[in-house]
Amino acid sequence: MTDVVREVVREVVPTEHAGGFLVRVDGRDQSYVDLDDPTRLVFDYVRRMGDVVDVLAPEATRVVHVGGAGLTLARYVAATRPGTGQVVMEPDEELTALVRERLPLPRASGIKVRPVDGVTGVAALRDGHAHLVVIDAYQDGEVPEELLGAPFLADLARALAPGGLVLLNLADRAPFPRARDAVARLRAAIGPVVLSAEPATLRARRPGNLLLVAGADPPLAALRRSATTSAAPYRVLDERQVSDSFGGGR
Repeated sequence: MTDVVREVVREVVPTEHAGGFLVRVDGRDQSYVDLDDPTRLVFDYVRRMGDVVDVLAPEATRVVHVGGAGLTLARYVAATRPGTGQVVMEPDEELTALVRERLPLPRASGIKVRPVDGVTGVAALRDGHAHLVVIDAYQDGEVPEELLGAPFLADLARALAPGGLVLLNLADRAPFPRARDAVARLRAAIGPVVLSAEPATLRARRPGNLLLVAGADPPLAALRRSATTSAAPYRVLDERQVSDSFGGGR
């Protein structure tokens, strides 16, 4: 009996907005890219990720992305923080080739895309390299378990610069089993955790994207200021609220 190899469908789809494109994999929207304005972040959770980038200290100039797709956030970093060195770990070489062909990166963007998975790519980073590590990688709609495991997170802590942050995008819904585990693991390996989400998601009305920001000193006050001025309102929970709502695990 031979194994059946399922063909992955990768698409770049124009939108009604001039210069706007959706990157889809197997029918799931992975990224929205605006070639004319890379600072235009259409997906609400990506806008919140941009808010994390915006509050980084000026000297934070090395960003690592685990998961790339259309490279939306990397393009945003390049546009808003010129001179930042970025490494994107994206194992899907066919998707990267399609994105490079249809949605080319600006010249001298500082973005390097490596065809490796997150575990392999982070292992190759030197100690203390990254000021920000963004984990935004999905397989069949979920963050791969190896990117939430203790060995990977310990290696991630090694690769973080002093004061560095880890930003994890996690899709979940009440009672948040995945988020509870992720909070406990990030807290143990990296440091205190703050969390942002849409109010409806926190009230168990619908699933959504939870953004976990972990580090020695997560920028709580700055993120709360961003939340109050956002076009799509969201809440930022401090360490105590995260513990009250998500505990230390399942």
